[in-house]
Amino acid sequence: MKKINLLLLIVSTLAIFSCKQKDGSSDANVIKVEQQKDANGLSYETVTNDPTGLRLYTLENGLKVYLSKNSEEPKIQTYIAVRAGSNYDPKESTGLAHYLEHMVFKGTDEIGTIDWEKEKEYLKQISDLYEAHKAETDPEKKNELYKKIDEVSLEASNYSVANEYDKMTSSLGATGTNAYTSFERTVYTNKIPTNEFNKWLKLENERFSQLVLRLFHTELEAVFEEFNRSQDNDGWKSYFATLDGLFPNHPYGQQSTIGTADHLKNPSMISIHNYFDKYYVPNNMAIILVGDFEFDETIKSINNSFGKMERKEVTHPTLPEEAPITSPVVKEVFGPTAENIEISFRSGGVKSEDKKMVTLADMILANGNAGLIDLNLNQKQVVQYAGCTPRFLIDYGYHTFTGYPKSGQTLDEVKNLLLEQIEKLKKGEFEDWMLEAVINDLKLTQTKRYERSTALANAYVDAFIEQQDWAEKIKFLDELKTVTKQELVDFANNFYKDNYVITYKRKGEDNSIVKVQNPGITPVNLNRGKNSKFIEEFNKIEPTPLQPKYVDFKSAIKETQLDNGIKVSYIENEQNDLFDMNIIFDMGSDNDKKLDLGVGYMEYLGTDKYSAEELKKEFYKLGISYYVSTGSEKSYVGLNGLKENLPEGLELLSHLWNNAVPNQEAYDKYVAQIVKERQDNKLRKGSILQRGLMSYAKYGENSRLRNIYSRSELEGMNPQELVDLVKDLKNFDQRIFYYGKDIDAAVAALNKNHKVADELKSYPEATKYTELETGGNVYFVNYDMVQAEMLFLAKGSPFSPDNMAASRLFNTYFGSGLSSIVFQEIRESKSLAYSAYSFYAQAADKNDSNYVMAYIGTQANKMPQAVDAMMTLMNNMPEAEEQFNAAKESTLKQLAAQRITKSNIFWTNERLKKLGIENDHREAMYKAIEKMTLADLKAFFDQNIKGEQYNVMVIGNKKDVDMDALSKLGKIQEMDIDYLFNYEKAKEIKQ
Repeated sequence: MKKINLLLLIVSTLAIFSCKQKDGSSDANVIKVEQQKDANGLSYETVTNDPTGLRLYTLENGLKVYLSKNSEEPKIQTYIAVRAGSNYDPKESTGLAHYLEHMVFKGTDEIGTIDWEKEKEYLKQISDLYEAHKAETDPEKKNELYKKIDEVSLEASNYSVANEYDKMTSSLGATGTNAYTSFERTVYTNKIPTNEFNKWLKLENERFSQLVLRLFHTELEAVFEEFNRSQDNDGWKSYFATLDGLFPNHPYGQQSTIGTADHLKNPSMISIHNYFDKYYVPNNMAIILVGDFEFDETIKSINNSFGKMERKEVTHPTLPEEAPITSPVVKEVFGPTAENIEISFRSGGVKSEDKKMVTLADMILANGNAGLIDLNLNQKQVVQYAGCTPRFLIDYGYHTFTGYPKSGQTLDEVKNLLLEQIEKLKKGEFEDWMLEAVINDLKLTQTKRYERSTALANAYVDAFIEQQDWAEKIKFLDELKTVTKQELVDFANNFYKDNYVITYKRKGEDNSIVKVQNPGITPVNLNRGKNSKFIEEFNKIEPTPLQPKYVDFKSAIKETQLDNGIKVSYIENEQNDLFDMNIIFDMGSDNDKKLDLGVGYMEYLGTDKYSAEELKKEFYKLGISYYVSTGSEKSYVGLNGLKENLPEGLELLSHLWNNAVPNQEAYDKYVAQIVKERQDNKLRKGSILQRGLMSYAKYGENSRLRNIYSRSELEGMNPQELVDLVKDLKNFDQRIFYYGKDIDAAVAALNKNHKVADELKSYPEATKYTELETGGNVYFVNYDMVQAEMLFLAKGSPFSPDNMAASRLFNTYFGSGLSSIVFQEIRESKSLAYSAYSFYAQAADKNDSNYVMAYIGTQANKMPQAVDAMMTLMNNMPEAEEQFNAAKESTLKQLAAQRITKSNIFWTNERLKKLGIENDHREAMYKAIEKMTLADLKAFFDQNIKGEQYNVMVIGNKKDVDMDALSKLGKIQEMDIDYLFNYEKAKEIKQ
């Protein structure tokens, strides 16, 4: 088989990486910064041969503005980034930067206030009380001070309006309204319709003009809930322990972003104000916009608003340097989930030479396909799972290796296997072509990343925070090509020694858990029907309406057929020379339970010509990925990568499909892996709640989840039967979807390589699973955790297209998002949960039912109050006319700005056809929502939500959960996890 040099293909076929010099010759390596001026006379930088088309402005006050156009949809991904994170928290106030991030959503002296002059007096009292509270050492006096804080906070709330910022972003039709804090950054996010840019800019300019710490103590409780969630996450525990070992002096390891419990209990509003005043200044900030806009108009508006912010000198603290690690540092953490191990090596920071070398080493070791760990550990099923990943921060970075043991395997055995793969790298035991192939793989990933506005905007955020020139980012992959194999081997021998931190995640009780008391907050006033003067003026601004665009699926999805009559649907890829081909079978594990088992087994098989490891390498050389997957109702055989390599990739895939050879040893390991995954699954609270309990609440004993093969049945199965089953899959009815260029070439390749039976077989009859009626049941699982998590589920009416519009609007108004009724009542007013939401879930199939769902994640000692609050809302929907109008406006604007493009056109059509809908449903939804009133929404609520009977799913620590309170919701059934997942037949398996 002809092998194509992937590097040459990328350079020659991907326009995104090609360029022309002034003399017309091609030279992709000419990368330099050029200074230009726009129509406003403002200077900006560009980088030659930049595939992203970035304009980088630096305003007179030092504000950086990153602008890049993407006209695929009429939206703009916005980020406002600040070089301020937990690294710069005062040692006595860790968590400060993160808590400040929360408070920036609370408004200013114009946003979120009814009477600022009166409100600010109360806020000053609260600030003084917190200073006294922080200084007080007597516990009883501290409690008295907190009660006073609670009392004054209630008075202050009479003059505030909760969530005004969120109401305004929602009214824009914004999505993704949020923020995050890390070591060196705090970043605020929105994705807005293009025509709402000027309103968004007015809002953000005001928001960052000053800080007002209103509704402070209620938000502090939300942060405590977030703190509790981190205590319930074993992955986070391992992460924090690893950082502590890597950085015994630097804030990377000594100051977590969430902060310590003691510091959270004793905040200083003065310190938070000081932090804001110090770091939230224009020369320490950047605005990043990627989307559909005009450069000159956009920067002019930004300059006229944010350009007026006052520049201040910013000095970041000098942080400690770490001494070299000279021997392994051992850490242990405990928790209820499956055991695993992490080995981490400290590197230089993002600007160091280490980044290049560690990036290459990481890809040689694990790239998901043909790395040393991929082939020697995962492919051969030597461990349950192993992998590695690097992270680079400003001062330092680290390269972390993760391994999960098989049943009966010790963590130290996994450690030795991981270290053996590093030794192979140090000895140069990888083929010469791998170095070139991994760079090409990185380029393909970057190509896909730069197509997406959100991913590209994130890349700009990284460049700003890390203080990296964009030209350096552009050059990075080309610079990797200059590294020789010997240079990488020499680096590995110098870098990977006994200088690592090893973290053992063991199963067991965590004695370091901090239990937080419920302070008994008095619910604050939301003043839902009142507005600040700012929002009243804001709402008067009328942007040019954005008209929705709908898809004509029949014209957008073209059709042809193969010589054998198989239908091929296709859409042209107008972006680049990548393709994605899917062979679709409308049958799955419901039709044959063994199909899913057989498909998974194929991953570990070779053929009469290639071993399984050699196949992985052959695909990787081509820059082609393949997959075979099966769900309950459909199965897919897919191939994607470079269009020019489609024929070779399809030939290789067909060879595997036709010539796979069963291997008993591989099958035995595969079964052991399945059994171990079942054991691990029982230990994951997310899996228990979202899969186990949810499935049981919907279907009871007769469910897909429980219809599994026992261990003995798996062990007794004939591997040849499974291979034959997958081979025979190609002889069933099928259809093909192709996204890419040159459909004729794709069809020719399929005609040549995809050989099927002359007469295709019909699908076996599918097993049916009946949805049960809900109500009166409480399914409880005892689990070692700080929080308690609850899901409420009520079976609704059968699916009907007629209620899609009302349910979409209801979800926006009532239960989803920061400005929804549920979020405001349960978190903002009562501080009863970090996360609470409710929604009306549409069925995925026209023959299924809709469901009413609600979720609460809260401290166990707050659960009864949280349940009462949620159930009150689920039976009595608050009617707020202004909030309804804002939700309606938001929903319409989101629909108007939405564009279904590329391959999503096909997959959206597939989803709608399952619902019996042939046309773009959004047109009917848009028109229906335009006409809807609050009375209509109330009628929908009364008919579909009010008075519903719920099955309640609860996971929590029985020692902390109020079981009597739960019993009021229905009959409690404490569920055995083996029974829940039908694992009882595997009880004899031991870890």
